[in-house]
Amino acid sequence: QVQLVESGGGLVQPGGSLRLSCAASGSIFSINTMGWYRQAPGKEREMVARIIPGGSKIYADSVKGRFTISRDNAKNTVYLQMNSLKFEDTAIYYCNALEVIGTIHNEYWGQGTQVTVSS
Repeated sequence: QVQLVESGGGLVQPGGSLRLSCAASGSIFSINTMGWYRQAPGKEREMVARIIPGGSKIYADSVKGRFTISRDNAKNTVYLQMNSLKFEDTAIYYCNALEVIGTIHNEYWGQGTQVTVSS
């Protein structure tokens, strides 16, 4: 089992910045991929950024150049630095972890943190 706890959401003006954190606990040694997803009202959940095995980072086109995902293995924490925020970035942001144990894949989600971009 893996537990994920997000923090860092809030209200910010357009053009502003926020940093989200996601602390993982439990069976962290089996975590393969970690990332961030978001869900805006009336829309489906979408991938924002992921760190895949080997350290490569994948970003949604809508956030490339503005958001940066990073991972601190010593702290078992993944971060999402969000700069130049736009109204359309308003959503609940969820941390995600994929656990791989042999051929078994388990997916875990945090409780979500609200990000609101408003003037």
